Amino acid sequence: MTRLSVNINKIATLRNARGGNNPNVVRVAQDAERFGAQGITVHPRPDERHIRYQDVLDLKEVVTTEFNIEGNPDERFIELVKRVRPDQVTLVPDAPDAITSNAGWDTLRHADHLRRLVDTFKSDGIRVSIFVDANERIVEGAKATGTDRIELYTEPYAAEFYDNREHAIASFVQAARVANDLGLGLNAGHDLNLDNLRYFAENIPGLLEVSIGHALISDALYFGLENTIQMYLRELSNV
Repeated sequence: MTRLSVNINKIATLRNARGGNNPNVVRVAQDAERFGAQGITVHPRPDERHIRYQDVLDLKEVVTTEFNIEGNPDERFIELVKRVRPDQVTLVPDAPDAITSNAGWDTLRHADHLRRLVDTFKSDGIRVSIFVDANERIVEGAKATGTDRIELYTEPYAAEFYDNREHAIASFVQAARVANDLGLGLNAGHDLNLDNLRYFAENIPGLLEVSIGHALISDALYFGLENTIQMYLRELSNV
């Protein structure tokens, strides 16, 4: 079964909007695990507008499932990840002022840089995943960096899903097949939700993990966090 990693950035956004420590990010992560989440994802950004670097250190002490730290690998990020040594680091090429991630790495253009990063993290025993678009050549380029996994950037799939889901998923299926043939582990994330998740998981061969934050936390406002996590898990378990 594809594993569900819950991205708790939006919990930190809500906390930061008011100040103080309500909702408590650490408590929410612990509850998410108790409710069935198989991993916790955070994406610290340089301005700390949601997850703070101290949050990452605090979470390291309590997360008992898979801990995934994603972000743009600037010097501060690299230092944080090497200090925390999470189960997985996901390298994302988002600009400091980006509202959210909006593209994957060009693994051909940035091959040398990515190779150095992969070596840096793997030397500390951290599994590495590279955030990429669903493009065969980009997937092949990722393999050449020595990364363990790739994470497919799924916003284009989600954007076209309601109009033509067969066409929306076609490039992702092909990219997944290439990843499988190359021996790359396969993750996915961005704009996956209760409407489009099952179809994606049903059709993507070898899908190991999905990371979901915004949609899941938004659904939790209506359904409650425990019920929402169970709803997402059911979408994956029925594949």
